[in-house]
Amino acid sequence: MNERLIFPVVAAALVDSAGRVLLQQRPAGKPLAGLWEFPGGKVERGESPEAALIRELAEELEISVASDALTPAGFATEVLPDRHLLLMLYVVREWQGEARPHAATALRWERPADMASLPMPPADPPLVRQLAACLAWDAAGIRRSAAALPDASPA
Repeated sequence: MNERLIFPVVAAALVDSAGRVLLQQRPAGKPLAGLWEFPGGKVERGESPEAALIRELAEELEISVASDALTPAGFATEVLPDRHLLLMLYVVREWQGEARPHAATALRWERPADMASLPMPPADPPLVRQLAACLAWDAAGIRRSAAALPDASPA
C-alpha cells in the first residue's frame, strides 16, 4: 500500500457585497505560476485550520479576519507525487483592511460562474462548484451556520 502524508491547506473565498470572490494569481518562480487560486496556504504543525487561514490572509493580503467570520464551505483532495493534498475552503464575508497582493502577482474579483474559464490549480474547480452551491443557498435565505440547524441533541 502506498501511504502518502496528508498535506492540509486552507483557502478563503472572500465574498464582497456584490457576490464576487477574490482570487490571486500565483507568482512566477512558484509551482503552478500564473494560475488563479483562492488565497490561503498550508496549515503548520499544531495549528488549527482556522488559525492557519487567519495567519495566511494577514501574510498574503494584509487583511485581518476574526475566527467567527470563517464559515466552512467545502473541501477537495488531490494526490500529489509525495503527499495527499487536503484543501479546505472557508467563506469570509467580513474582514478588516484592503486586500493587497503581497504574495501574488495580481488580484481579481470574480463571480463563481465566471471562474470556470480561468486557469486554476487542479484542486480548485471542485471548490468553485461547492462555493457556488454555498452562495446559492445563502442567496435563497438558507444559512449554513450551526445556529440555523435544528436542535439534534438527545431528549
